[in-house]
Amino acid sequence: MSSTRVTNEEDITRTASSRTASSRRHSENLPYVHKVGVPPKQSLLKEITYTLKETFFHDDPLRPFKDQSSSRKLVLGIQSIFPILDWGRHYSLSKFKGDLIAGLTIASLCIPQDIGYAKLANLDPQFGLYSSFVPPLIYAFMGSSRDIAIGPVAVVSLLLGTMLQDEIDPKNKLELGFLIDFLSHAAIVGFMAGASITISLQQLKGLLGIKKFTKKTDIVSVMRSVWTNVHHGWNWQTILIGLTFLAFLLLAKYIGKKNRKLFWVPAIAPLISVIISTFFVYITHANKKGVQIVNHIEQGINPSSLNKIYFTGDYLAKGFRIGVVAGMIALTEAVAIGRTFAAMKDYHLDGNKEMVALGTMNVIGSMTSCYVATGSFSRSAVNYMAGCNTAVANIVMSCVVLLTLLVITPLFKYTPNAILASIIISAVLGLFDIDAMILIWKIDKFDFVACMGAFFGVVFSSVEMGLLIAVAISFAKILLQVTRPRTAVLGKVPRTSVYRNIQQYPEATKVPGVLIIRVDSAIYFSNSNYIRERILRWLTDEEDKLQENNLPRIQYLVVEMSPVTDIDTSGIHSLEDLYKSLQKREIQLILANPGQVVLDKLHASDFANVIGDDKIFLTVADAITTLAPKMEP
Repeated sequence: MSSTRVTNEEDITRTASSRTASSRRHSENLPYVHKVGVPPKQSLLKEITYTLKETFFHDDPLRPFKDQSSSRKLVLGIQSIFPILDWGRHYSLSKFKGDLIAGLTIASLCIPQDIGYAKLANLDPQFGLYSSFVPPLIYAFMGSSRDIAIGPVAVVSLLLGTMLQDEIDPKNKLELGFLIDFLSHAAIVGFMAGASITISLQQLKGLLGIKKFTKKTDIVSVMRSVWTNVHHGWNWQTILIGLTFLAFLLLAKYIGKKNRKLFWVPAIAPLISVIISTFFVYITHANKKGVQIVNHIEQGINPSSLNKIYFTGDYLAKGFRIGVVAGMIALTEAVAIGRTFAAMKDYHLDGNKEMVALGTMNVIGSMTSCYVATGSFSRSAVNYMAGCNTAVANIVMSCVVLLTLLVITPLFKYTPNAILASIIISAVLGLFDIDAMILIWKIDKFDFVACMGAFFGVVFSSVEMGLLIAVAISFAKILLQVTRPRTAVLGKVPRTSVYRNIQQYPEATKVPGVLIIRVDSAIYFSNSNYIRERILRWLTDEEDKLQENNLPRIQYLVVEMSPVTDIDTSGIHSLEDLYKSLQKREIQLILANPGQVVLDKLHASDFANVIGDDKIFLTVADAITTLAPKMEP
């Protein structure tokens, strides 16, 4: 009896020893799995400082000032405000030659455009010229773009004209200023295209010689106004002048587009049109036969408008709102144009300096009888192709406009309104970017809806309504993306240790007994419940499939957290609820690769201890390597 007991104990000991040895050999054969520990704790002050820096100064504007003497810091500070003091040191006569030609070329384009754009903004013609004199001078000293040409533009002129009119006759009062940040690229493309149609329709008044014309901007009202005047309101001489020169301008643009060496043809065509049409009207006395003319442009440089700036009264809030909307559209357009040409010439455009330069030039402009000026794409393109080297081209243009204001303005008296309408129509047709619309459709259908919403809103209702629709759709897209983030089931890509979305990689295989889910978003109160329910739905669907095919049940749920950049209290509670639901199903919750911010919060909430530190892994591959031997057959 005693002998038998001893023998059994020896057998048990040998078996245990063999198992231990086997286990040791097995563990030695396993690849190294790095343990995910508690990340080093940062002080609250450092965390707040880092967050503020990344939020407001992500481009580290103070980097050039590091390790510099006090005098050098002062010089760098002045140069950062006035970049001309930096690049001006290396300016040469050869560069001036290119800037002179470019400046004269864009001046020939801007003068007739400015007169037309001022009318579009419901202002007297001289205000357009004022806005191409002072603001370009300020920008040349403060801007960081070498190619952008400053002055009034069609879209901002339309915005000011319609919104100011709505304030005087307030029927559709919309406070849109704070919503501009929600305008996506697609919405801006649609808005610009709609604006091009609306601006062109507004020019039918001058193109057809109609005297009584609707003040509304929607296509239905405009076309009704056009056709009700067809028998008595149209002037055939005006139509002849307008259509002839419109065809000439479009032909010039076509020639310039086909042959880039002839860029000067479309640039000088508007001024040639003004000169020829003005001379024609003068010698034929066409103004006495119903052809409407400019009549009078105030001669002289910009008068001070300081006495017309008010900080009290009924129009203060209205002016602020209109200024915010027009300013944001102007800033968006200018920075986009500047970055386009900066990329083509391979230099850096400082967004902060652009905001300061554009803001300063418009503030000073408001004191010198200017209205909102910004970067014009058509003029900037001509400036670029004319061979500009620096912002001196803007100074040259400004000097030509000054000469025009002092000497030439009386000569524009007989300029027909039809020619101004033709110039504006030919200029704004480029805003209708059909290629960009097609690209948006191919990339993102929801973006295309925002694009079309903005387009049809502007065309069939008003500029403000188009903006509102675009903002509403863009905002809806943001909400949808935040509240309904993507999740994906992952599988192992053959012959690798990489786990990817099985829809993107159909050849990827699932791991038996394990369901791997990736969450492609931060987990906040707005989406935490949806994420938990979506994961459980993935799990239920997978269990149903396994049960139908008599395959082993799910034992582990691995949540890949690489894309989860942050998590809040609601997100932690959602994970706790998920953990409890999985416990009832006898499934273990595993987390893979949570970031530092997420891991900090998991430990702070004690959730990491609840599921166990051994259930948090650096990668999905580490998790599978560790879990595979533990799975039940």
